Amino acid sequence: MSRSEGYNVAVAGATGAVGGAMLEVLERRNFPVKELRLLASERSVGKKLVFKGKEIAVQLLTKDAFAGINVALFSAGGSRSLEFAPAAAAAGAVVVDNSSAFRMEPDIPLVVPEVNPQDIALYRNRGIIANPNCSTIQMLVALKPVYDKVGIRRIVVSTYQAVSGTGAKAIEELKKQAQAYAAGDEIKHEVYPHQILFNCLPHIDSFLDNGYTKEEMKMVNETRKIFGDPSIGVTATTVRVPVFYGHSEAVNIETEKKITAAEVKALLADAPGVKLVDRPDLSQYPLAIDCQGKFETLVGRIREDESIANGINMWVVSDNILKGAALNAVQIAEVLIDRYIS
Repeated sequence: MSRSEGYNVAVAGATGAVGGAMLEVLERRNFPVKELRLLASERSVGKKLVFKGKEIAVQLLTKDAFAGINVALFSAGGSRSLEFAPAAAAAGAVVVDNSSAFRMEPDIPLVVPEVNPQDIALYRNRGIIANPNCSTIQMLVALKPVYDKVGIRRIVVSTYQAVSGTGAKAIEELKKQAQAYAAGDEIKHEVYPHQILFNCLPHIDSFLDNGYTKEEMKMVNETRKIFGDPSIGVTATTVRVPVFYGHSEAVNIETEKKITAAEVKALLADAPGVKLVDRPDLSQYPLAIDCQGKFETLVGRIREDESIANGINMWVVSDNILKGAALNAVQIAEVLIDRYIS
C-alpha cells in the first residue's frame, strides 16, 4: 500500500465536533483516503456526511467495524476508546485516539508531531497512539524550539479555554445565555456550575486531592512525557472563558541558559506549526477570534521576565478543535503513512 493507492481510514465519533473537523482536515490536507468509514453511536447510524463532495452514510461503531482499516481516528470519548480502540488495533488498524484514555499509559506514545514525531514508532507496542490534551499541544508547539536551544527548567501556564472544549452543549449554553441577556431574561446554566457569559471559571474537569483539577494535571504530566523530561517543573491554572473557539495561554518559562526575547522571536519565526504575531506597537498579537479555522499555533507578546534571570513570557493561541484535536491526529496519521505503514 502507498500514497498513490490510498489508505482505508475510519473515523470513530464522526458526527461529533472533533469528528467533523477530522473529515475537514483530511480533505484540506489531501490525505490519501481510499475508503472512508464513518462510525458513531446508534442514534447517528444512517446519517450522511459529506467528504470531497460525496455523501457517506454513518455506520454503527462496533468491535467488528474495523476490518480492512489501516488508520482509525478516534474521537468518541474515553469510555468508547477503551472499549473499541483495542479491537481496532487487533483488526490491524493503527489507532490515533483523541481521548485521555491512553495518554499516560507507559507503552503508548503521546505525540505532537512538531515535538516528538520519533515516538510514533512506538505504535508497534499496542497499535495505539494517543493525542495529547488540547492545551498541552499548543503550548509545546510553541516551546519546543526554545527547549531544544537552551533547555527549560520550569513552566508556569495559565489557560483561557473556549467553551467548545466542553462540547456542543456548552456552545449552545453560551449562545442561550447571550440571547437571554439581550432579551432581559433570566440567565440559566446547566453545563457549567456557574454562568459562563461575562465570567471566567477557574474550574475545568474535576478537582483532585492536591487542589488542582484534572485538566491542570494533564498539562503537567503530558508535558513531561512528551518532552521525555520528568525533571521539568510545570504548574498550571486552567480557566474556562466565554469564547466559542480558540484556547489562549499565558506561558512563563525559566530556561536553563539565557535567551533573549529577540532570539525567541527568531526561533519561532521559522518553527514548524507556529505563526509569529508579535507587533504590539500595531496592536498585533494572537487573538482567539483570529485563530478559528487556522492550522498554525499563534504566538506573540514575547518578552523577558524581569523578575528572574532566565525568564521568558509569551502568549499562545490556537484553534482547540483543529490543532488541539483533529489536526494533530491527522498529522500523526501523515507521519505514520510516510514513515511506517507501507
